[in-house]
Amino acid sequence: QVQLVESGGDSVQAGGSLRLSCVVSGFTGRTCAMGWFRQAPGKEREVVASVESDGTTTYATSVKGRVNISKDNYMNTLYLQMNSLKPEDSAMYYCAADLPTRGVDCRGRIRRWGQGTQVTVSS
Repeated sequence: QVQLVESGGDSVQAGGSLRLSCVVSGFTGRTCAMGWFRQAPGKEREVVASVESDGTTTYATSVKGRVNISKDNYMNTLYLQMNSLKPEDSAMYYCAADLPTRGVDCRGRIRRWGQGTQVTVSS
């Protein structure tokens, strides 16, 4: 069974940094894409950053220049380095992995989610 487990969330002051990690277990193939999402109370879940299987990365405008997404394929771990944190970055952060439904063909995908890790930034 595929599991995603996030860690690294914490309470920090504005301007601080955090590094989130997401370990994927139960899946030995190549993911189609992985990403970080966040959801603040009363708001919809939004994508923060994502990385495709070819290494292409995408960032939300609100975090561009302040965060970096990276992936360790050997360790099956996804990271999110966040710098210059702002109070508006406070949210539950979720890791997601898009897995192929058939072999290695990413034209059909299924998304798996982690349980989330809380990030709180105080001013």
